[in-house]
Amino acid sequence: MLLELDNALNSIKELKETLNEMSVSLDPETLNKKIAELENKMQEPDFWENPSKAQEITQEAKRMKDKLEKYHNLNEKLEDNQVLLQLLEQDDEESLKEIIKEIKVLSEEVESFRIETLLSGQYDKNNAILTLHAGVGGTDAQDWTEMLLRLYTRWCERKKYSIETIDFLSADDAGIKGVTLKIKGDYAYGYLKAEKGIHRLVRISPFNANGKRQTSFASVEATPELTQSQDIEINPVDLKIDTYRSGGAGGQHVNKTESAIRITHLPTGIVVQCQNERSQHSNRETAMAMLKSKLIELKERAHKEKIEDLTGELKDMGWGSQIRSYVFHPYTLVKDHRTNAETGNVDGVMDGDIDMFIAEYLKKSSNGTISI
Repeated sequence: MLLELDNALNSIKELKETLNEMSVSLDPETLNKKIAELENKMQEPDFWENPSKAQEITQEAKRMKDKLEKYHNLNEKLEDNQVLLQLLEQDDEESLKEIIKEIKVLSEEVESFRIETLLSGQYDKNNAILTLHAGVGGTDAQDWTEMLLRLYTRWCERKKYSIETIDFLSADDAGIKGVTLKIKGDYAYGYLKAEKGIHRLVRISPFNANGKRQTSFASVEATPELTQSQDIEINPVDLKIDTYRSGGAGGQHVNKTESAIRITHLPTGIVVQCQNERSQHSNRETAMAMLKSKLIELKERAHKEKIEDLTGELKDMGWGSQIRSYVFHPYTLVKDHRTNAETGNVDGVMDGDIDMFIAEYLKKSSNGTISI
């Protein structure tokens, strides 16, 4: 029992040291000042004259308060458990087991909070626009894209994020050719930016009569949904706007009217489309929001000062450019090639358990080991 007690006390000491290190980047004193400034704004008589801006400020204040409260709560819980361990009777094994269980939960909460504090980018706290496209691999790639759609849907459920389908393109035989989703929730983009790139699947193809092994590819793209204060101007002459009839589900109305919108940004070659609304106007607004998000993300990645400085550069969706491999046969393994994080629990990953890969990516990118 003495050994378990010492280990428990050491675990608490390490967790408290981790929180203390995090306090440097968290900076509770500055955070309190920012909260006070935002609360002063919220008391101004004309605060709700601009509802969108007011909502942004309210949400930002809540995020800061939640972060500060979580930091203080974790410190208090660790302190309480440390005291309980120090007061524990030598033969009280039952209580020790309960405290060790609590320490394990706290360890997971501290790690999760540590990852959250790494999300300090300008757009990390935003909603995300997630786009999946089938790459090389024919029907298998389309099926793989649909499998990834399920993976991210399950991940969102775990995070309690909501999902809105913006665009959906089904395939003729099986799976999907592409889908665009809006993921709503705090830090959705901050987490999902870790998923950007080519995802590679190796398995025995269910579409091959000879049962041969097949390698398939799908691309995952994540961009931040911009808030009102982050909005940007785009020169109208740089845009080509097309209307067309929606090809997905939606009833007779969708098929008879050209409500779907496709916008091409000519300097970069970026194309966005939306067909989820019956109104052409609504689809146009959504498509423009998607385009702005993609341009901002591209500008950040290319370290450009102006949107006008951007030109297109697309990666080939094939061999050599994958960020992660999912092997179903002849063995089971999911490996991220940027961080070397890996697991043999393929079923868990396909059920949305990808936090380990996201965490490793964010930790390495914060250290400058890999680029975002």
